[in-house]
Amino acid sequence: MKKLIATTALALALATPALAQSTMTDAARTDFRTEVRAYLMENPEVLMEAIAVLEDRRNSDAVAGDLEMLRVNADEIFNDPASWVGGNPDGDITLVEFMDYRCGYCKKAFEEVSELIKSDGNIRFVVKEFPILGEQSEMASRFAVATLQVAGADAYEAVHDALMVMRAEVSVETLTALGNDAGLADVAAVVARMNAPEVTAVIEANRALATRMDINGTPTFVIDQTLVRGYVPLDGMRQIVEGQRKG
Repeated sequence: MKKLIATTALALALATPALAQSTMTDAARTDFRTEVRAYLMENPEVLMEAIAVLEDRRNSDAVAGDLEMLRVNADEIFNDPASWVGGNPDGDITLVEFMDYRCGYCKKAFEEVSELIKSDGNIRFVVKEFPILGEQSEMASRFAVATLQVAGADAYEAVHDALMVMRAEVSVETLTALGNDAGLADVAAVVARMNAPEVTAVIEANRALATRMDINGTPTFVIDQTLVRGYVPLDGMRQIVEGQRKG
């Protein structure tokens, strides 16, 4: 009984201290605090249990918040006509990646994302150009978006893949060489398009979407109804995909 009383008192003290103590006399309040402190010193695991419960509640609130953000922004996330779509266009799971070509973890994830899409065969893949790491990131994304607008989806895929493995500094010269190597028919037209308002609009829209979704790092993935901030190994992504399929 004493443990139950002390635990209840602790819960009240942690959750709603004003409610627990507002009607007490000064002497009673002092006794209350002394009893709680003494119990915690003798049973510190109770505090750890309380912290674990609080953390679970916070995690649940975070998941609920992510689901609401996905619901509100679903059309822009999954069906934006300005974003490239690869993989299986009719796949039962959609994987969306917010990425930056200068991001080391994006480069690390690149082969694993490619393997996931290839080996699964039923994943629709959407790329969100989200340059956040400086001028070279911006240039690389502008070149990729311009490629999509000027030369189409197949050309974009070739350029995107080449940019993901590119180690050189990003410049007009290196982008031109990359475009030639990727087989672009008119690299000059792509370069000329890089600073067009239509390209700027795509990048700004992605940044606005990321802001609304509280995304401030890359890579960030949306795997159907799961928002994942940060790099995830291949096995982890496969588990998330299967979890989404099971509902």
